[in-house]
Amino acid sequence: MNTPFQFTLEGRQGRARAGTFSTPHGDLQTPVFAPVGTQATVKAITPAQLGEMGASLVLANTYHLYLRPGDELVARMGGLHNFMQWPGPMLTDSGGFQVFSLSERREVDADGVNFRSHLDGSRHRFTPEKAVQIQENLGADIIMVLDECPEPHDRAYNEEALARTHAWAERCKAAQTRDDQALFGIVQGGVFPELRAQSAEFIAALDFPGNAIGGLSVGESKEDMHKVLEVVDPLLPDDKPRYLMGVGTPEDLLQGVKRGVDIFDCVLPTRLGRNNAAFLRRGGRLNIKNAEFAEAQEPIDVACQCYTCRTFTRAYLRHLCQTKEMLAGTLLSIHNLHTLIQLAKDMRAAILAGEFERFAADLEAAHQAA
Repeated sequence: MNTPFQFTLEGRQGRARAGTFSTPHGDLQTPVFAPVGTQATVKAITPAQLGEMGASLVLANTYHLYLRPGDELVARMGGLHNFMQWPGPMLTDSGGFQVFSLSERREVDADGVNFRSHLDGSRHRFTPEKAVQIQENLGADIIMVLDECPEPHDRAYNEEALARTHAWAERCKAAQTRDDQALFGIVQGGVFPELRAQSAEFIAALDFPGNAIGGLSVGESKEDMHKVLEVVDPLLPDDKPRYLMGVGTPEDLLQGVKRGVDIFDCVLPTRLGRNNAAFLRRGGRLNIKNAEFAEAQEPIDVACQCYTCRTFTRAYLRHLCQTKEMLAGTLLSIHNLHTLIQLAKDMRAAILAGEFERFAADLEAAHQAA
């Protein structure tokens, strides 16, 4: 299948990489952080605000959009880009993580998974072919294979799930009909190095235009996450982007880039923003509702150039949080997203300038001291 997707590796320091991944809706300069728009909206943020903060990739959720408003309706509306008025590249996951998180509402077999909607209890079934069909209706630039995301510490279950994930990856590839979407494979295997290595080698051999690392940030330790990344990094092809699914704090981005990751996404920045919390780029986070900020004149982060930090004091933000004004969630989410988007851009610049090792050492020391 001929595709418009190409990954160009432009710089490297150690395992850290800077590249460009071309898509029909524009180029992604990596490393890159993608805000999550679960239901075709990044919560509390407009597409114009995403553009202003420098976002280049937005993620949407297959499971939720399948249930409502329905992928066929989205297709009739011209696909996700037109439906939500986001002009840049988009990524949809396969819905696998959401389905498998419904532990009391789903049944897995070799062919697919039956599940009950969390909305109304109605019965549904995802197969690899159905997951691809839904994502083709949604129309994102990057789509994902259907995988099984098991509890990371159960060896026996991870072995069974890995066999299904690999078989489903082959079926997803065979089911794809659109050549304007990049289908990414997903490496699974829990916290077990030999299973991760087996999965990375299998997925790499299928020659997808990009590869994801799933099943992390689901309860394992940071040390285990880093060990998994160190196992899969040399086994995944250099000429394809690597996407670490569902991971997103300043510390996680730095450690991921150090271990060869190119693309990140996470709901955490906007979830924290809706719950009165703000990232600090150099480590830790603030609870803006704390009484100590009642008369604080400074912004969240004096070094941050986001709209929130250029405009508002901690005292004002605390007032919004105390009074439960909707604007609080918007302003804190703007700051949190900008922090990660700009960090990814700065890491890219440091790699291209040959200064990433110094940049990373400085930031890592700050994170450890926070």
